[in-house]
Amino acid sequence: MGSTRARTPKNFVLDERLERYRDAIEYEPARWSGRWAHIAAPSIGADVAVPAYREVRLDLGCGKGSYLVAAAQAEPDVLFIGIDMQPVCIAYAAQRVCEAGLANALLVPGNGEKLAHMFAPGELASITLNFPTPHPRKREAAERLTTLDNLLGYRPLLAERGTIVLRTDSEPLFDYSLPQFEAAGFTVRWTSHDVRADHPAIPMSEYEERLVEEGATVHGICGELGCAPAAEQLEAGRKHMLDSLYDYIPDDLYEGAYIPHGMNFAIQAFRNRRRNQELRARHSAPTSSEPNAEG
Repeated sequence: MGSTRARTPKNFVLDERLERYRDAIEYEPARWSGRWAHIAAPSIGADVAVPAYREVRLDLGCGKGSYLVAAAQAEPDVLFIGIDMQPVCIAYAAQRVCEAGLANALLVPGNGEKLAHMFAPGELASITLNFPTPHPRKREAAERLTTLDNLLGYRPLLAERGTIVLRTDSEPLFDYSLPQFEAAGFTVRWTSHDVRADHPAIPMSEYEERLVEEGATVHGICGELGCAPAAEQLEAGRKHMLDSLYDYIPDDLYEGAYIPHGMNFAIQAFRNRRRNQELRARHSAPTSSEPNAEG
């Protein structure tokens, strides 16, 4: 995922690409609600009596599909569904699926707002949130995929012991999201401040590869569906649900280090503010030649 718009080569014709790899794209996902595991193959679209897959997993914000394809190749008995709001990403991901000859990967255009219409209760074994847009400003907070409200919306779609996995280059988003997971009634199975080192088997996305080359460290949370949250949990989560991510920026302001995507403007503003404060303090401090209070 990520908020940057996908770049296309000069001779890229979107409609032609979408049509060429049409077999890996489902434009009417609601018709499969409750029956995703029974799809014989995305390219066929046929319904079978016995489930063709042992479980269904959702990659919400799949980008160009490199993670989706790698995951599907590793577990051919699992159906992987990728959703992305950018048609360009859908085109690239569908191309990857078709060229890899995968029967267990499928793309759905959209932003995930209508998941309840696409999937029946308990139909998903897991939901993966790979590098979602952090939306750091307070006025954008409701758009984060890891708000209490969004996490509560995912709960009915998950099977017993189903999981949600967040991976992000943004430590502020990680710090914000962890209590939101807990408030939504998810039992934290694991957290990591270096997912690549702690969980090397998780496939890398193309977006992650680029961020890591720039110096990013990947933070992660795996939450397992637990009991419905109590009133006090919900109250605690809502208290901070619309926080600005600027409140979670560390004191060192990432000095000399990688700045998480989407946080550049804030970090630079805070650095400038700190620098100006230091300059003002330096100019206002008495010099050694000035008389002190006792003189």
